[in-house]
Amino acid sequence: MLGYKYRENQKIKSYLARLNILRQVFSSLPSFPDLEDSLRRESLLHSSIFSARIEGNPLTPAHIHNQIRAPKKDLNKIEIFNLLRAYRYIDSSRANKVFSTAFILRLHLLTMRGLSFDCGHFRHEPWAVFNQAGVAVYIAPSPAGLKNLMNEYINIVNTSRFSVPVTAAVAQFLFEKIHPFADGNGRVGRLVSAYLLKVGKYGMRGLVPLEVLIDEHREQYYEVLEPTRNVTPFVEFFLKGLIFQIEIALKKFKQSKIAPEDALLPRRREILEILKDHPLCSFDFISRRFPAVNPKTLHYDLLKLQEGEYVKKIGKTRGSVYRAS
Repeated sequence: MLGYKYRENQKIKSYLARLNILRQVFSSLPSFPDLEDSLRRESLLHSSIFSARIEGNPLTPAHIHNQIRAPKKDLNKIEIFNLLRAYRYIDSSRANKVFSTAFILRLHLLTMRGLSFDCGHFRHEPWAVFNQAGVAVYIAPSPAGLKNLMNEYINIVNTSRFSVPVTAAVAQFLFEKIHPFADGNGRVGRLVSAYLLKVGKYGMRGLVPLEVLIDEHREQYYEVLEPTRNVTPFVEFFLKGLIFQIEIALKKFKQSKIAPEDALLPRRREILEILKDHPLCSFDFISRRFPAVNPKTLHYDLLKLQEGEYVKKIGKTRGSVYRAS
């Protein structure tokens, strides 16, 4: 059976109070859909890249810049694109409304597709953590008991009376202890905590990539995961890191509102810059700058730019041209 020790000390109480304030600040901010979409894309990419880096993937955001899909034989990039797909899934309306074993298996399938033959399935072999001397310092539960343990785990999370951030931290800690998969446990565990924060209204509009801080403090991350049952140090680490990343995201959000065009999605901003440099552009001229983008998508981008009064359309026929307002 699963068991853990947790004590809500004064430090945790102060962290939770700060998180409640930050959540209120985020909810009171005006809505800038285009700006938020741009920042959310950046956050999802950083979550994916740094979750992979925690597991030893050497790639950085520069390696993925402007790349649409992963090469079929580049396992490092496949890992990141898999994670990107998984983070987008939990951030979408398609994600399960009920936290269940099936949902976790789905996350593992998305995360490990093309990387493991057992993606979407629990492990069938024993597992242990060894130190540098080759001595087992932690032995995970037997694979024969995984189904029952995961059912118990799901029940613990779904019936938790802790605050949402604490529940998310406990869920990630216990998931690591169960270690239900042969590979990908850390990545799926971080997806689980991100999902629980989102459905619990602590997602901060999807703008907070906690994985960045974990990567930068990897040794401490593994250190607070070491205790077999005492989850309190991990909760402290999790909450402190969440606050740190929320404050960075909040600062970036505020700084991004300097000029109206800063709120545009990257491609729309690029279209606007093209029109500033080349007045009276035809649609064909613009589309040649974006050969990989569907013409319908570009027409929609131009329509949104017109609605925002960034761009004016001159003419109503196929010979129409566009210029910056």
